[in-house]
Amino acid sequence: MTPTWAQLVYLACAVGFILALKGLAGPRTARAGNLIGAGAAVVAVAMPFLYLDLDHVPLILAAIAVGSLVGVLGAQRVQMTQMPQMVALFNGVGGGAAALVALMELEHMGAATPGFDLAATGFTVAVGAVSFAGSAITFAKLQELMTSRPVVFPGLPVLFGLALVAAVVLAVLVVRDPSVPLGVALALVGLLLGVLLVLPVGGADVPIVISLLNAFTGLTVAAGGYVLGNVVLLVAGTLVGASGTFLTLLMARAMGRSVTSILFGALRGGSTLGAGVASDRPVRSGGPEDVAIALGYAERVIVVPGYGLAVAQAQHTLREIVDLLAERGVRVDYAIHPVAGRMPGHMNVLLAEAQVPYEQLVEMGDINPEFRHTDVVLVVGANDVVNPAARTTPSAPIYGMPILDVDQARQVVFLKRSMRPGFAGIDNELLFDPRTTLLFGDAKESLAKLLAALKAL
Repeated sequence: MTPTWAQLVYLACAVGFILALKGLAGPRTARAGNLIGAGAAVVAVAMPFLYLDLDHVPLILAAIAVGSLVGVLGAQRVQMTQMPQMVALFNGVGGGAAALVALMELEHMGAATPGFDLAATGFTVAVGAVSFAGSAITFAKLQELMTSRPVVFPGLPVLFGLALVAAVVLAVLVVRDPSVPLGVALALVGLLLGVLLVLPVGGADVPIVISLLNAFTGLTVAAGGYVLGNVVLLVAGTLVGASGTFLTLLMARAMGRSVTSILFGALRGGSTLGAGVASDRPVRSGGPEDVAIALGYAERVIVVPGYGLAVAQAQHTLREIVDLLAERGVRVDYAIHPVAGRMPGHMNVLLAEAQVPYEQLVEMGDINPEFRHTDVVLVVGANDVVNPAARTTPSAPIYGMPILDVDQARQVVFLKRSMRPGFAGIDNELLFDPRTTLLFGDAKESLAKLLAALKAL
């Protein structure tokens, strides 16, 4: 039995996780919330050493040391543009760990074990394996270790259906006759399911699947916490599962699509397809001086940041430009699309690094009515989130996705490295609009030249 004092400490850790999630809901409290969550996790990990007679302590400490080293190096070296990949990796490791723990618990279970405990163990093995394998594929897609386009082959739906039936059958067998070999077979089928689930997903849909798999991992951790009788795992897993589910639904809504169409849309040609071929259609381009004149003599400017801004790490130069315009009496805001930069909050964090005041970050629903009264919209590295095809072209893979109404502004300036399409792989007709000017080049270099030109006005 767990001592009363240890249970109270675990309860305090669980409360710490809840407070951490609450703190992460806002930019002003996010840092404190993160520290509270990290502190609660450290205490929870240390607790078993204080009241349990553990075996293999040196191996446990070595594993903790290796994990801590990997975590620290990851936090220091991973670029902002690689955050979705890191989330996918960490999420997959969590699901895999839950599955392994459940497999080890099967060794100590027998016919006398309550059926619900066995069902929770089978669920943890299967879904944890799905999360691990699926997260590995999402990482490979985002890291461009494999194509980001949907991978579909004849018979995939049939194979997926057979694997799903096999998983259910094996889970039932585990409940009726718990054994490690059956658990291993269930885990292997789960790995296959995870791969088949994510292969057909392409382009901008991948981060949404990461969020869904994150919810899967949370549920497996919660189920594992129930089996182990650990309240911290139960609460933490439930929090991750619930928040991951809500985030998945919110991201799908921001893309204007259902979760079902995101997962299986490629089977009927409805998934976002990944990067396409650069267009050779004529466009109107300009130099930094031209853009500086347009911005310098405007009264209302809206900046739309995107993934290209994160890639170029140009947020500091962009803030200097916005500050300079504000000093000249120009009203400037940043328009934030829910999935700009591939994941929710990506642009908020990126701009926070440059100490952009949070009041200047305006969400899509609030900023959209402002575009029709805007003199110049400066689009830095965004594409799909401002593509009018989402409203006008039913055949487009992004059709129905809520977008920023940039096309309603009097003038639009795009900072682009090339004419290559966005992550959805389709042309943006706004690029060819007579009101649009393109400033080609690396975003950081282009913004530096634009800043110099503004200062010279």
